[in-house]
Amino acid sequence: MTEHAKGSFEVKMTPQPWSDSASDTALGRFLLDKHYTGDLEAISHGQMLSAGTGVKGSAGYVAIEKLIGSLRGRNGTFVMQHSGTMNRGEPQLTISIVPDSGTGELAGLTGTMTIQIADGKHSYELAYTLATTD
Repeated sequence: MTEHAKGSFEVKMTPQPWSDSASDTALGRFLLDKHYTGDLEAISHGQMLSAGTGVKGSAGYVAIEKLIGSLRGRNGTFVMQHSGTMNRGEPQLTISIVPDSGTGELAGLTGTMTIQIADGKHSYELAYTLATTD
């Protein structure tokens, strides 16, 4: 049975150099530090790669983040994978829990996350299942 967890999060994005030789300003790399509250009480660390274009409202990003904390009182860690595009202002975002990445009481966790940003504040909804693992 799919369960739903909701709450909010804060994110700190720290720009990083793309590489020693790249000076392409359309490409970006960022360290991510997040703090989740609500049904998910966790911190996360990750990295994001982004690409902008010459067309206003078009861009893409990928990211990986590892969450450490608890989901409705169950302690452990898990990894989420992001893939996002913006096509002339129309967003498409997929955030999935990496299969078999759950540890501790979160072993067997699967699911997807949606995020909303309103007035500069971030909120999430995590649709998940927690199966027993073999």
